[in-house]
Amino acid sequence: MLINKNIKITFISLIILLNSCGFKVLDKSNANNFFVKEIITSGDKRINYKIKNNLFIYSKQKRQNEIILYVDTKKIKNIKEKNIKNEITKYAISLEVNVSFDLMRGKSERQNMTFSIIGDYNVDKFHTKTLANEKKLIDSLVENISEKIAFGIGSKINDI
Repeated sequence: MLINKNIKITFISLIILLNSCGFKVLDKSNANNFFVKEIITSGDKRINYKIKNNLFIYSKQKRQNEIILYVDTKKIKNIKEKNIKNEITKYAISLEVNVSFDLMRGKSERQNMTFSIIGDYNVDKFHTKTLANEKKLIDSLVENISEKIAFGIGSKINDI
């Protein structure tokens, strides 16, 4: 009887403690509640083109939150590893994207966000294979950063 009572008290205390922790589940369905009217880009043209296409996919038609998007990208390529013969074996690519947007409804100030992501790729014996590795990495990084940008814009719009 005493053990049963202790279990009930422990269970009730756990429910009370865990219920009031302030944790709130993020609703990703509201993350893309915007429509991109125009995208103005500067920086690396190839990366901007891919980001632009990805953001138009996340953008929903006929939403009340129309935005004009300003995207500035910077790609930094560094040597990550060298072997004993001082030959480069691995490169690291860093993408830095500064995003700002204006809401078309009413008067609102420009919202600014900065995103960065890093990845690396191996150098192959053949130069064409190395270029293919770099292209695959950039595509993957752009896909990830586009998702972060879309989610960031959606959450900033929800906060306004």
